[in-house]
Amino acid sequence: MDAARHLHNTGEIRGDYLEKVTGQAQFASDVVIPGMLHGRVLRSPLPHARIRSIDVSAALAMPGVVAVLTGADLAELSAGRNSHWGLYLRDRPLVAIDRVRYVGDPVAAVAALDEFTAEEALDAILVDYDPLPHVTDAREAMAPDAPLLHEKMDKIQNFYFRGGTNPVEGTNIFQHYQYAHGDVEAAFSRAHRVFEDSFRFPMVVHAAMEPHVVIADWREDSITLWSGAQSPTTVQKALSLLFGIDMAKIRVITPYVGGGFGGKSSVKIDPLVTALSWKAKRPVRVCLSVSESMLTCRRLSADIELKTAVDAGGKLLGKSVRVVMNGGAYADTGPAVAVKAAIRAIGPYHIPNLKLESYAVYTNTVPGAAFRSIGGPPAVWATESQMDVIADALQIDPVDFRLRNMLDKGGLVKPDLRPIDVDMPGMLRRGLAAMDEAGGNSRASGVAVAASDPGIHALGSALVRMKIDCSVLILTNTIELGQGAHGVLRAVASRVLGQPLARIKVATPDTDLAPYDWVTGASRSTVIMGLAVEEACAEISREVRQLAAELYGGEAAAYVLADGGVAGPNGFTSLLDLMVRANGIDSGEFVGLGRITPRYRNGDFSRMPLFWETAVGVGETEIDVETGEVRLTRYVSVADVGRVMNRKSAEGQDEGAAIQALGHTLYEELVYEDGQPLNASMIDYHVPAIDEAPREFHTVLIESGDGPGPGGARGMGEGAILPMAPVISNSLARQYGVRVRELPLTPERVWRAIREVQRDARRGK
Repeated sequence: MDAARHLHNTGEIRGDYLEKVTGQAQFASDVVIPGMLHGRVLRSPLPHARIRSIDVSAALAMPGVVAVLTGADLAELSAGRNSHWGLYLRDRPLVAIDRVRYVGDPVAAVAALDEFTAEEALDAILVDYDPLPHVTDAREAMAPDAPLLHEKMDKIQNFYFRGGTNPVEGTNIFQHYQYAHGDVEAAFSRAHRVFEDSFRFPMVVHAAMEPHVVIADWREDSITLWSGAQSPTTVQKALSLLFGIDMAKIRVITPYVGGGFGGKSSVKIDPLVTALSWKAKRPVRVCLSVSESMLTCRRLSADIELKTAVDAGGKLLGKSVRVVMNGGAYADTGPAVAVKAAIRAIGPYHIPNLKLESYAVYTNTVPGAAFRSIGGPPAVWATESQMDVIADALQIDPVDFRLRNMLDKGGLVKPDLRPIDVDMPGMLRRGLAAMDEAGGNSRASGVAVAASDPGIHALGSALVRMKIDCSVLILTNTIELGQGAHGVLRAVASRVLGQPLARIKVATPDTDLAPYDWVTGASRSTVIMGLAVEEACAEISREVRQLAAELYGGEAAAYVLADGGVAGPNGFTSLLDLMVRANGIDSGEFVGLGRITPRYRNGDFSRMPLFWETAVGVGETEIDVETGEVRLTRYVSVADVGRVMNRKSAEGQDEGAAIQALGHTLYEELVYEDGQPLNASMIDYHVPAIDEAPREFHTVLIESGDGPGPGGARGMGEGAILPMAPVISNSLARQYGVRVRELPLTPERVWRAIREVQRDARRGK
């Protein structure tokens, strides 16, 4: 049994399992700092309003209240700099200055000796609002007479993602993306059939188990944060620009994070908590409630219009995609999401004539942000639903229709992107076979495929230190969100350095100690940080073997690292003995640095995407025709992951993403009425429970061994969220003749669709 297989079978990779189940694991919400105050945030009750005045005198007079932060403090804090921040646009103030833009917008923040006092103080703050017209629908927000949320578009280039956004000045459109190749209109004019369909995707909240939490300690010339963030280096950079403090004087420490899914990516509440610490002159902890986290960020909702041309033989001739995304009150990562939604609507198909257009639009709702496979779920939901619509109209089996148009490995989804690097037809066939093997009927099942282009920046470094006893410490800013990233890094180090997992530790991410990493997200950690650790360990291995060769003779290639030391032509030598002989004392260590940049592998890592994240879903459903309730009974999920680093974690990532998609397919939607969120609490917002998961779930992980990461791995964890919605929708259409074009597929929507089908049948349509 080779080392990698041994690690798969032992399950020892995940060093966090025992800590978490015994309650010993420390999350940011567990951190206690001496002298720490507790902060609470006063939020706007109105969707859009001018702030006439804020009176905080009664709150400040309360015993135990130390400080209250309002927009009036920002001029002093910013010292002439911009008091707004953002990723693509500087559109978000630390707290509201002159107006609020959505229900939940931070208006003031209180720091007190305890949370109860801070909460009471919020009720003592008097705010006089002048209501303004509001808009919660993206299409309405694009109208010329819609209320304007932001008077200027203060663009930022190359801050978080490469490039910038393309806003339309004087409107609520903060991203307008366009792309075309071929002649789409000519394709439509010569087509056998042209299909036009519209689909709607809802606002969805991240619902991580741990809400957003930050502890900030502002000192005279330095800032330290304990943050539940997915990208501590981005937080560090954002605070440096906001507050004019050198990045080297800003420290971000990130313990375990209780789930993120993109909702803790980039920057969220860190600037606000830091400003509150500045005002209070003490460390301040702000731990949001779940409801407050739901008012902090959510997935962008979308309206997708598809127009697709086919010839008489069922070949795709051309396609136009138009996406309008509801970006909420502030842009956040919305510009990137809008671009990805348009691209991911192409699918893994050969389309010779293509036109893409997408918009991200400001509305008076919770800000839209990155969420597992940004832009992918609405795009794949629309495209894969329409593929079945077309197949049905042409009387072609939907699987055969897909295979007629599907790209083979090496085909181009889009000419400026890397060729697709997986065998998509083979994946689809594997999924169908797995359904049949599980006792299902693949030819009667709902089917969907997806190909997404992760927006990965190949920027990341890892530092590895090997002590004289062969214990190994990995220093990285890759965050352990529950996905098992640290376990993968331990496995890589174990293989390269020849040491058992028990000797290898990953340090708590800390920007003062660990080198730069862009973000934990976009399915990149196994590839980018895995390679960085591999490079660092390879450097240590070279040094140890070279030293052994110098001291004991022979060539360095004749030596190999083994448990506790190094083995060579003359037998085994412990690392301690090697160091004593080399240094004269039993002291010292070996240090390796691994750096991954776009120039890695002769510049190959500069080409986007670094790898394609692909998925196939096959599923069977049941409907209660009297109530419209839908149940997914059997599901097969297929992913080509290149190489499985930890089977339990890999299967868990795949299944977790699929069940998360089950939520936005059947249950989840953040609902607004008259500018107010109606269900922004976990009492009213329905995420899937264990008894709503399919009775049978089969995960197929293909190990092609040709990914760019360690051992031929490619990233995974986001792909499985993509096929679920169209699988269920297509299954309903195939089994019951019901086609619903708006998510979630609530019992009411499905019931109404069933009744419409029955009425049509009675009328002989």
